[in-house]
Amino acid sequence: MKIENNVATKALLEIDHNIDELVKQIELLSYVNPTNIEEEKERFFASKYLTDPVFKYPNINFDRFKLHRKLFENDLELIEDESIRKLYEDIIYQYSGLIQCIETIGSGKKFYYNCLHCFGTPTEQDVENAKFILHFEEEKKNEGIFETKYSSEDAKVFFKEYSKQYDFDYNIEQSDKISAIAMVLNNIQTLVLNSNYVYSDNEIAVLTHHEIGVHMVTTFNGVIHPLKIFSHGFPNNEETQEGLAVFAEYMSNNLTVRRLKELAYRVIAVDSLAKGYTFSKTFRLLHNQYDLDRETAFFITLRVHRGGGFTKDYLYLTGLKKIYDYYHQGKDLSLLLTGKVTLEYADEIESLISKGLAINAKHITEAYAENINTNKTVDFILKSLK
Repeated sequence: MKIENNVATKALLEIDHNIDELVKQIELLSYVNPTNIEEEKERFFASKYLTDPVFKYPNINFDRFKLHRKLFENDLELIEDESIRKLYEDIIYQYSGLIQCIETIGSGKKFYYNCLHCFGTPTEQDVENAKFILHFEEEKKNEGIFETKYSSEDAKVFFKEYSKQYDFDYNIEQSDKISAIAMVLNNIQTLVLNSNYVYSDNEIAVLTHHEIGVHMVTTFNGVIHPLKIFSHGFPNNEETQEGLAVFAEYMSNNLTVRRLKELAYRVIAVDSLAKGYTFSKTFRLLHNQYDLDRETAFFITLRVHRGGGFTKDYLYLTGLKKIYDYYHQGKDLSLLLTGKVTLEYADEIESLISKGLAINAKHITEAYAENINTNKTVDFILKSLK
């Protein structure tokens, strides 16, 4: 559909372009991963889990105050359509919040409060859901699919092979300075693999569907719209994006009880943060009370406590439940693959497509073609979550 060529549309495209130029520099994950993880892990273990790690973070390479000012200089009154104007108001507040997150990384409570503003924190119901999952028996560790055997260099080969079915190119890099085992950096179209990690068959399958099948798919779908906001992200898109990504694990029959428990432990860890627990206290909760091995407990604690308290991790489980229900209501998942979008803005996305300001998803998650999940326990858990 052709874009209407009028004054209001020109104003919208100009505002969108201005925001695009400003937010290219804001990739929170580029700044919130400590640069000294391994050294601090050794020091923490040597202290018998008593001395909190002291993490260092990358330098911030933009003028934060100037970025705030320029964001709010956009004249949103020129956008005639009320729902689109409201969307852009939400977007500007969202990016302002992310800038505040970035500028307070490593400053303890300040960063934590900014994260609360951007990502929220688990409700009592979310914590109950997490504890419900922990009652289930997970698959045995010695099952072949969980055996760790692939280096990040080996993993690279699997990712490249899997990606042949998609019509896009991206970079693969390796780093020992990330707290995840792999992550996508949207703004530079790069998959980063943890060079210290040894991957299992199950993890390779999970990551190909999660990182490439969803995060890269939405990255490349996001850049083809007239409006660049599909690329940089709608407000609170993290819950939808992570929900879609874990749902791809489910649809491709790679979501296990073990993986659901990992997501549940993240909720427990974020909840402990909200209760005021220190790094070492959250770690001891996971390691001693929940009997998690110390490596797993360390990295879940790191993910949640990095920066001063990063609450985003509880959203994987809430996002998964929302997408699971959305799919089982017979709704169209491809609408949510159009970019870094948010489920709650589905009506606005459809409206933008109808006006020619956005287009339907070009790349579709391969796992969504057919539900081949055979894990009845996983299905029971997902149906039962409140």
